[in-house]
Amino acid sequence: MPPTDLVDLAGHEQVVFCSDPATGLRAVIALHSTALGPALGGTRFHPYPSMDAAVADVLRLSRAMSSKNALAGLDHGGGKAVVIGDPHRDKTPELLRAYGRFVESLDGRYVTACDVGTYVADMDVVAEETRWATGRSPERGGAGDSSLLTALGVFEGMRAAAEHVWGEPTLAGRRVGIAGTGKVGARLTEHLLEDGAEVVVTDVDSAAVERLLVRHPEVTVVADAEELARTDLDVFSPNALGAALDDVTVEALRARVVCGGANNQLATHETADRLAARGITYAPDFLVNAGGVIQVSDELHGFDLERARARTRTIFEATREVLRTADAEGVTPAVAADRLAERRIAGGGRTPWLRRGDTPPSR
Repeated sequence: MPPTDLVDLAGHEQVVFCSDPATGLRAVIALHSTALGPALGGTRFHPYPSMDAAVADVLRLSRAMSSKNALAGLDHGGGKAVVIGDPHRDKTPELLRAYGRFVESLDGRYVTACDVGTYVADMDVVAEETRWATGRSPERGGAGDSSLLTALGVFEGMRAAAEHVWGEPTLAGRRVGIAGTGKVGARLTEHLLEDGAEVVVTDVDSAAVERLLVRHPEVTVVADAEELARTDLDVFSPNALGAALDDVTVEALRARVVCGGANNQLATHETADRLAARGITYAPDFLVNAGGVIQVSDELHGFDLERARARTRTIFEATREVLRTADAEGVTPAVAADRLAERRIAGGGRTPWLRRGDTPPSR
């Protein structure tokens, strides 16, 4: 499908194609909506097989960011950027600075941050050319690693789902399976153990599992995500790549709740219906994993960890509202979350956002 058709279908406000032959930069920045404020979303660095594949991904991701930011109560619209290339081979300071100049050219309509293939150190370089890079290092005035609050938000969403299913907002005595023990999965494990849960994990990266076991030898390990799905669990938590929930996985699941930090967990829109048909409560990923975007959004106002942490804890109440709305309206939680996000977007932001002439954050 040609990129122009994709844009028409997605209903985006603006899509920017970025090219800098001197550094090899090829990137796409997609602004889905600025109804609530400047579009906020990370920069993904990935070796897409084609420009059409990159455009399709950035449109899908930026649209999801509109819902995520709206449900998080942020005065931000949805945006995303993708850089085409192998981050291990093609990423250079010169390329990142060239990308930063494109972000700056949007004059505050897009605020970027880390995503797959980009890190805090990369945002420090991007910020050399733009005022609109967040997720920078604390030494550069930033919030640092956003996995801290991403994991907290997932935990709060899981507590709300537990209350919805079992009547108590705790995972104490429950068995939780975590697929993916990277930064978010490892931090989530700590929250769960402190709450009294039993944790079972898996990861394709055996080194990540070993690092977790050094700190928490009480954790159980299984071979892969397929085995984890078949394990007798109360909660299944995808925290690695997207599309973790396909037809095969949903049929194999023995858990009553799905709640994790991975983006785009549902392989298709129909997957949410299949989860509901099996009596499995799904806490929408773009709702519960919003702690990271809350963290980088706070950076624009002079980062305050406790302020951002307090806002992240409101994911508990937001998840509770989505699950109650789903029951009341007879729809899946995914549909309920989309409807609530659409209502907030339609109502506009609570406060004016930075426009030309206002004072932006300093580099």
